[in-house]
Amino acid sequence: MEPDHIIESIKRTARELFRQNGYHKTSVNTLAKKAKIAKATVYKYFDSKEMILHAILMDYLRASLLDILKTTKYEDDMASFLASTILRVSRLTYTACNELIGWEFIRESANAQEYLKTLSEDLEFLLLSTFIQNEKINEAISEEKLTFLIKSSKSIVFSFAFTAVSDADVRKNFISFQKEILPYLVQATIL
Repeated sequence: MEPDHIIESIKRTARELFRQNGYHKTSVNTLAKKAKIAKATVYKYFDSKEMILHAILMDYLRASLLDILKTTKYEDDMASFLASTILRVSRLTYTACNELIGWEFIRESANAQEYLKTLSEDLEFLLLSTFIQNEKINEAISEEKLTFLIKSSKSIVFSFAFTAVSDADVRKNFISFQKEILPYLVQATIL
């Protein structure tokens, strides 16, 4: 079997098992058995179960980001376009982490902290590269300013994900971010 097919088989099986049993209750042994491959083969392609989750999450975020860029209306107002896009991506990322991993686990696990750092860096790279490939954005804003917007937004959203105690806190933080912080970040970016 080709390596690409094996990797896709592992991810497909993991998605199914994570949905069915939850991430924490799915073992690599169960995953390998269900995918009909050796456990060593799983580790040949992925360093850990977290990295399988990471690959699944990044595939999802990549596809969703492209969809967000296609469906966000751009009417010669770069500020509104950027604010809307950043807000949608931030909500998407928060929701994906909450649904797939759970913030309690992330807050309490040393492995999850390292994983979250990897996710944060890869998400930043994904956003920046996708924004640069978008003609409208690339023509209007320098890479340096886009980097500022993405890093700032990402840091704020991840920080309130860690400090929120309830879903109501998260909603309140997103509203505050949308109304009180994001407009200033976008203005600093487009000036």
